Amino acid sequence: MELAQGCRNKTELGRLKKGLTARATEVHPLTPAISMYAAELIDSLALSHGLRLADALIAATALEQGLTLLSANVRHFEPVTGLDLEAFHPASVD
Repeated sequence: MELAQGCRNKTELGRLKKGLTARATEVHPLTPAISMYAAELIDSLALSHGLRLADALIAATALEQGLTLLSANVRHFEPVTGLDLEAFHPASVD
C-alpha cells in the first residue's frame, strides 16, 4: 500500500503493479501480533526518532515474519532493533 501511495500517476501505479507481479511479490496480511508489535514500535520510537505508522507496520511485519526489509528509505528503519535491513536503490533498477 505504501508503494502505491507513493506513485504520482496511473502510469507509475501500473508499472509498480507489473513489477511486483513479475517478481512474484508476496503480500503479508496484518495480524494481531503484527499490530501489537507495530504499536510497541510507535510507543518506543515515534517521539524519539519520528517513526510513522506505515513504517512501524512494515517493520513489525518483517520482524514478525523473520524477513529482510528492503527499503529505499533505510534511515526510516535504522532505529528499529533487530531488523534485518537492506538498502534498495531504485535508480539502479532497469
